[in-house]
Amino acid sequence: MATRLLLISDTHIPGRARVIPTPVLRAADHADLIVHAGDWVTASVLEHLSQHGEVLGVWGNNDGADLRDRLPEIARREIDGVRVAVIHETGQAPTRDRRMAAAFPDTDLLVFGHSHIPWDSVAPGGLRLLNPGSPTDRRRQPDHTYLTLTLDAGTVRDVTLLTL
Repeated sequence: MATRLLLISDTHIPGRARVIPTPVLRAADHADLIVHAGDWVTASVLEHLSQHGEVLGVWGNNDGADLRDRLPEIARREIDGVRVAVIHETGQAPTRDRRMAAAFPDTDLLVFGHSHIPWDSVAPGGLRLLNPGSPTDRRRQPDHTYLTLTLDAGTVRDVTLLTL
């Protein structure tokens, strides 16, 4: 049985946008699990996304006590044979793969945010690292972005970066 995931991060609502963009909400409606890698800013975003499906999320550096009381710093779940971890910040890009492989040795897929820069790499040992960017705050990126993917029988497949 395959599981379809929607990955988002760094929504920064209401500072960078008033609401989650409609295409992202449509993707949430078609996903089996919505993964948010932090910097929601307001708990209303969590509540809104929860109306569109099951949410697995973590708090980020811009999230206050209301979100930190409800969400972990690191979330872990095994999904269709894939050991998934979610965290907001992973540090500097040049050594990210090596450091995260050491920090998450029993993980197959690490979802992270913070930089607003889409990222897809495989660390030594096979850890897949994905950052969906941001659907609402592109910073210095050319587009607002989010990711979809499928987990199936221990594999990560159909990873697609979508732009708004």
